[in-house]
Amino acid sequence: MPAPRALIDTVARRFGRRRAYTGATEVDALQTNTAYSQAPDPADIVAARHDELAVQPCLMDVRARALADFVYLEAVLADARSRRLDRELIQRLRAVVGHSRELTVLLADAVRTTAAVHTSGH
Repeated sequence: MPAPRALIDTVARRFGRRRAYTGATEVDALQTNTAYSQAPDPADIVAARHDELAVQPCLMDVRARALADFVYLEAVLADARSRRLDRELIQRLRAVVGHSRELTVLLADAVRTTAAVHTSGH
């Protein structure tokens, strides 16, 4: 009798791992559910009526997470290359790493802009 998925997931988490999914539909649903469950409520953000400096810590927090993910993704790409995984997978990982790098640069620019706009007095 195979172990239930919840048990497999619990054991995997205990060892710092996650279960791999073989179906694209399951992967898509999982990613969407995770993203929406971790995202802040947009109504709360709008209600706060942030000025430039109030937005800055939020941007810095997002950039720190994006930068950590970028470094991790670079390691995943290097590992995929060293194990000579499928060429299409490596191409997709390379694209993800490139976009991740671009995201960190754009976020850094946005953080600097908050300070520049604030000091210039709008």
